[in-house]
Amino acid sequence: MVRILFFILLVLALALGFAWLADRPGELSLIWQGQLIEMSLMRAATILISLFAAILIVVWLIRTLWLSPHTVTRYFRARKRDRGYQALSTGLIAAGAGDATLARKMAARTRGLISADQEPLIHLLEAQTALIEGKYDDARKKFEVMADDPETRELGLRGLYLEAKRLGANEAARQYAERAAEKAPHLSWATLATLDQRSQAGQWDEAIRLLDQSRTANVLDKKEANRKKAVLLTARATGKLEADPKAARDDALAALKLDDRLVPAALVAAKALFREDNLRKGASVLERIWKQDPHPELARLYVRARGGDSAVDRLKRAKRLETLRGNNAVSLTTVAEAALEARELALARTKAEAAARLAPSESIFLLIADIEEADTGDEGRIRHWMAQALRSPRDPAWTADGVTSPTWLPVSPVSGRLDAFEWKEPPSPLAGTTEEGRVSVDEAIRSLPPVAPEQQVLVREAPVTPKAEESRPVLEAERPIPTPTPITVPERKESAAPPSKSEENVAEDEEAAPFFGRPPDDPGVRDRAVEDGNKASFRLF
Repeated sequence: MVRILFFILLVLALALGFAWLADRPGELSLIWQGQLIEMSLMRAATILISLFAAILIVVWLIRTLWLSPHTVTRYFRARKRDRGYQALSTGLIAAGAGDATLARKMAARTRGLISADQEPLIHLLEAQTALIEGKYDDARKKFEVMADDPETRELGLRGLYLEAKRLGANEAARQYAERAAEKAPHLSWATLATLDQRSQAGQWDEAIRLLDQSRTANVLDKKEANRKKAVLLTARATGKLEADPKAARDDALAALKLDDRLVPAALVAAKALFREDNLRKGASVLERIWKQDPHPELARLYVRARGGDSAVDRLKRAKRLETLRGNNAVSLTTVAEAALEARELALARTKAEAAARLAPSESIFLLIADIEEADTGDEGRIRHWMAQALRSPRDPAWTADGVTSPTWLPVSPVSGRLDAFEWKEPPSPLAGTTEEGRVSVDEAIRSLPPVAPEQQVLVREAPVTPKAEESRPVLEAERPIPTPTPITVPERKESAAPPSKSEENVAEDEEAAPFFGRPPDDPGVRDRAVEDGNKASFRLF
């Protein structure tokens, strides 16, 4: 384009020059070797320009003839190179399609048309062809050659890394990944592989440092990088919880700032705060996470945060969680478990059945069986609820790569992937459901067998005082032994008057009050413990 524009400008300049000479005619006289030569100025300018053009043409012809051998050679070389690149392209496509025969044929043709020093992709084609043919040793040699070439270093290291992973040589794979991450920090596969390797080894400080470098290089998305750093901080905090609760608290709180829905971080932070006797702040951390996503481990830690509390106090804290997130299966189950320990069986049964209606699961029906054992002791009704538990979906658990763990782990023990564990229902072919996709709780209640006559004796027992409950035997011993002669038991008279409205309001105010307001050594807590005695709490299943 520039040449065309220059040619047009040159022609315009010549035209303007001839027009200017035509408007100003003149004569040109020249005496050369005794002869007088006269001509017009226009004719002289025309002859001069024509002579200059002829000289340029002669020079061009001489240059063309002089360089013609090189031009011909370059033409055939370019044609050969084009054929080589065409063969290389066809070979790579064949290798990607899995056609080993065509890939090997194109690799040989490319070798004959193009030098490997000029085009490093020939090594890639040969390595891919060797992999397709199962010649892994040849492929590894080609990847090593590529790793030594600065232009193909990253490609060769990735090939060596994948081969090491295929053979199970984790140490070699780690070295290749670290070498690639050191030479090219912008490679996401190298960064993630090195991060997983350091996480498997428990090198949390090095993993966090590498993750910060990758965030600076914009290798990972900001949200993904924050999540992974929160997991690493939580893992480091878990390791420091026993020896250094303060450092564990700082790491866990920093993890919650990066991801405010990370339940393991909230658990570690709350445990560290509880060990520092900061019950109020630890409870606030659990409550904040509980409002977003109720979790059974959060409820368990919240209810039993302070040792030495009575079952009634634990029931109050469970009700507190229900007020924070109502109409939730986890909240209802937590209240039901606490009510069972506090021997408020009617409340426990109501909450457990409500939880089963919202989200039927194995543990909820086992809890109802526990309540049935404590309430009636009827074996038929207990087996009925246990049968419902067998037909119900399994409870959610920390699951990663098909493996469940009783506690959260930062790294999968199967694949070694960071942040692989999720709180979800583990796969199981034994979990049965109804036609609607879930166990019908109402149908289970309607089909509940009545209480056996010999078990109705337990319902009419005399109330157990706190002092007598300490020496109370287990329920199996409470069941009467059937004898030939009938046994009559007098009915228990209800001596306690129903609570008045004012007492109910006072009880509701106490339940809605914030917990962990008084330390365990408060006189009020000690007095309450003396009044309640050491109430026995138990689970039968």
